[in-house]
Amino acid sequence: MNEEYDVIVLGTGLTECILSGIMSVNGKKVLHMDRNPYYGGESASITPLEDLYKRFKIPGAPPASMGRGRDWNVDLIPKFLMANGQLVKMLLFTEVTRYLDFKVTEGSFVYKGGKIYKVPSTEAEALASSLMGLFEKRRFRKFLVYVANFDENDPRTFEGIDPKKTSMREVYKKFDLGQDVIDFTGHALALYRTDDYLDQPCCETINRIKLYSESLARYGKSPYLYPLYGLGELPQGFARLSAIYGGTYMLNKPIEEIIMQNGKVIGVKSEGEIARCKQLICDPSYVKDRVEKVGQVIRVICILSHPIKNTNDANSCQIIIPQNQVNRKSDIYVCMISSAHNVAAQGKYIAIASTTVETKEPEKEIRPALELLEPIEQKFVSISDLLVPKDLGTESQIFISRTYDATTHFETTCDDIKDIYKRMMGSEFDFEEMKRKKNDIYGED
Repeated sequence: MNEEYDVIVLGTGLTECILSGIMSVNGKKVLHMDRNPYYGGESASITPLEDLYKRFKIPGAPPASMGRGRDWNVDLIPKFLMANGQLVKMLLFTEVTRYLDFKVTEGSFVYKGGKIYKVPSTEAEALASSLMGLFEKRRFRKFLVYVANFDENDPRTFEGIDPKKTSMREVYKKFDLGQDVIDFTGHALALYRTDDYLDQPCCETINRIKLYSESLARYGKSPYLYPLYGLGELPQGFARLSAIYGGTYMLNKPIEEIIMQNGKVIGVKSEGEIARCKQLICDPSYVKDRVEKVGQVIRVICILSHPIKNTNDANSCQIIIPQNQVNRKSDIYVCMISSAHNVAAQGKYIAIASTTVETKEPEKEIRPALELLEPIEQKFVSISDLLVPKDLGTESQIFISRTYDATTHFETTCDDIKDIYKRMMGSEFDFEEMKRKKNDIYGED
C-alpha cells in the first residue's frame, strides 16, 4: 500500500465505483478502499435477511414464513434505471453490462384522489386512461406530439416557444392542460420532486419528458430497468471494470487520517501505512467536517406477501404520489420489486417508500404511501441526512459525492458523477471519449 497513486477513492457506493472505473479507464492509477467488509456503502444491497434485521436493530430472527435468509438482497436505497438514461449509457459504454442482467419494471403508476392509475405515456394509453376526460386527452396528445418533435437545436420545432426563456407554466397554458394533467406530467413523466420547475425555462422539462418517452419506447412496459440480485450489483460491476484496468481494491480498511499539506491532500493513512495521492474522491461519511446537511430523506422498506392493489398484480412497479395530492412540497415515491428479481424469497415482495422530510414527524408524512401497501409484514424505517460538500474541492483536491436523494432513478446521481469528473479533470465528461480510451487498451472488437 505504501506507494503513490493518481487517485484514491474512499467508499464503494455507486458514485465512487463509477468514478473509480472511469478514472482507471482514463489511465489513472487508482486505489479504492472501504471501511466496510462489503461493497456499496450507503447504496448496498443487504443479504442475508438476518443482516437486515440486525442493521435495523429488530429483535429476534426473521420468522420462518420469510423463507431462506440467503434468498434476500434488500436495497438500502431504492432506485430504478431509466432505460435511455445516463446510467444505462455509462453501463453500455463501459460494457459493465456483461456482468449484469436487467429486467424491465412492469409499470409506473401515479396517485390521484386516493387511488392509483397507470401513467399514460404513449398516445394509445393516454386515450384509454381514466386519469383525464375526453377533451383533456386530445390536448394532452397534442402536447406529447409537440414534445416528441421538439429539438432544442431546430427552431422550426419551437412553435413560438423560446426554450431558454418561456417557462413551463406558460407551455402548459399554451396547450390548455388542467391541474391534474400538469401534476402527472411534471412528477410522473418529467420526474420532478417539487413544483419549482414551473417557473424555470421549459427546455429541461421538455427534454426530461422526451427521456421518459424514449426510455419507454425501448421496452414497452415502463421506462425503468432493474438488475437481477439488486442494485448492489452495480457498484461491483464498475469495481470489476476498474480492476481490469489495474485499479486496486481493499475492503475492510479502516481510514485513520486524510493527510494534508498546505491545504492540499497528499495521502491517506490506514492501519499505520500511508498511501500517497494527487486527488481524493470520497463519500460524505469519510469527511464529516467538509460537508453540510441540506435536509433529510425518510425511507421505509416494507416486506409484503402480496402485489400492490390496483397494479394488475405487477411483480415490479413504481408509484409516484405528487405533492399536490397530499398537500406537501415534495413527492412521495414507492419502488416495488419481488422474487422475480432474485431479491426476495418466493412469493414475497419488497416495497420501499421514500420522500424528502418536511416536518418533525416524518413517519406521518410517508403514511399515504404505506396505506397503499397494507397489509405490511415487516417494515424497516431509516431517516438519513442529505449531505453535500461545502466546497468544490478545487483547492484541497478532495472531491466529495452528494448523498443519494429520494428520487427513484439514477439521473441525479449521474449528474453528480459528471460534475465531480469535470471538477477533477477540468473538462466535460464525454461518453465517446470513454469508449475510445477503452478501445485503446483492448483494441477494437
